[in-house]
Amino acid sequence: MINDEKKNGTQGTKVIIIGSGFGGLSAGIRLQATGKYQVTILEKIEQIGGRARVFKENGFSFDAGPTVITAPFMFEELFSLYNKKIEDYVEFLPVEPYYRIYFDDGTFFDYAHPDENIPQIAQLSPQDTDGYKRMVKAVEPIFEKGFKELSFKPFDSFWSMMKVAPSLFRLQSYRSNYNFVSKYIKNEKLRIVFSFHPLLIGGNPFSVPSIYSLIQFLEKEYGIWFAKGGTTTLVHALCKLFKEMGGEILTKEEVTEIVVEKKKVVGVRTEAGKLYSSSIVISNADPAFTYTKLIDKKWRKKNSDKRYKKAKYSMSLVVIYFGTKKQYPEMKHHTIILGSRYKGLLEDIFKRKILTEDFSSYLHVPTRTDPDLAPEGHEAFYILVPVPHQDSGINWEEKAEPFKQKILKFLDENYLPGLLDNLVVERMLTPLDFERDYNSYKGSGFSIEPIFTQSAWFRPHNKSEDIEGLYLVGAGTHPGAGLPGVIASAKVTSDLIKRYQNGSTTIKRQDYGNFN
Repeated sequence: MINDEKKNGTQGTKVIIIGSGFGGLSAGIRLQATGKYQVTILEKIEQIGGRARVFKENGFSFDAGPTVITAPFMFEELFSLYNKKIEDYVEFLPVEPYYRIYFDDGTFFDYAHPDENIPQIAQLSPQDTDGYKRMVKAVEPIFEKGFKELSFKPFDSFWSMMKVAPSLFRLQSYRSNYNFVSKYIKNEKLRIVFSFHPLLIGGNPFSVPSIYSLIQFLEKEYGIWFAKGGTTTLVHALCKLFKEMGGEILTKEEVTEIVVEKKKVVGVRTEAGKLYSSSIVISNADPAFTYTKLIDKKWRKKNSDKRYKKAKYSMSLVVIYFGTKKQYPEMKHHTIILGSRYKGLLEDIFKRKILTEDFSSYLHVPTRTDPDLAPEGHEAFYILVPVPHQDSGINWEEKAEPFKQKILKFLDENYLPGLLDNLVVERMLTPLDFERDYNSYKGSGFSIEPIFTQSAWFRPHNKSEDIEGLYLVGAGTHPGAGLPGVIASAKVTSDLIKRYQNGSTTIKRQDYGNFN
């Protein structure tokens, strides 16, 4: 058995959380706020935040990962648990338009609130104006069911899935997101504009269920925001709150084993050989990595290596962070640059898993909203290009540099004139880095792909079916990727822990609150 570690701060049931990403921090805050748990978060590297870490160089600040905040009320709730106000910790800045979407022919659409979308639709494709209005109305009940209710409901039994199946059928969840949009919109450019959202959480719009159209309503109701100082400022605000509650974060403590005895968690072991005892462990790591790399296979009947090898994973990413001594005021904060193909390119990435000559990308220009993220007169960027995950067999040690140069040259020639002559700093992440640095299975960018057969009960469960006391949080478990999904997963997981610790195995609907 493992000897108990000395507790610091609030006395209570000890909880170990692996990873300080948004999921781990949010779950830690929720449990620490009860006064019944003493939570310690173990982080692999020196920085907190997981994929939401930050790169700083020569006066530039680059958020490594999430940059789109679509549900600020979910963060506000975390601070309210400790009777704090979020505005005393971090400032949210509005982003408008939400996205500028460039088509291959040089035209663009400024995606924003429906009131601003409608005039653009009327100009581009007048016959689609009424269809768009009907679609906006159609996504509201999907949001009410899919987000407000199901995102905060644990699916820890097949029966829990079957109970909601009729509702999902009525909402036409059997349709793909693209097909759902196409029911209302006929113009192909507009179909792309209103169907691309699943890509932001690692899904192919032609494969993921239409329930993900709820993202449109989430944006309509709450807008798009950016944390002043970058997403890392939000990470540090949550960290500060967690520590004020009495929580503990230890960095440079890489967990290499979740220790199990008699099908029960008893603690974790770090790379340095240190043992932390606890009967409750939450993993904010990728579920496939958690089960296949951290737990002896003899304890894993349902979460076997075979299960995760057969699962389908999101695409991976190539991300280039760069700063310039020239500014580009015409660029919007969130810019999507489409190539000449849409469906065919996505099939190459998700199904054929090949690296093609053409590509589409997301260009992030945070200095458009917060100039302080770069030296005066300079501009900070990152460009994110979807690529196949590591099952592709692509040798990124050979392909990385040529691919980077191709992307930068493309930007120089089409969107950022003079870029190559004005670069100040640059760095790059490839699927190899996602696999190595983020412990991402197969180097995927968003963990398990959110197709219907890998959603809700079919997704890795927030409470392990194999091991008592083991819980999961983050993009790979229910409800899925994206900041709202990750924060929701922390609520589901922490509520499950509280219920099971109190001797109950059921969670009532009212336990999840009512977000308005």
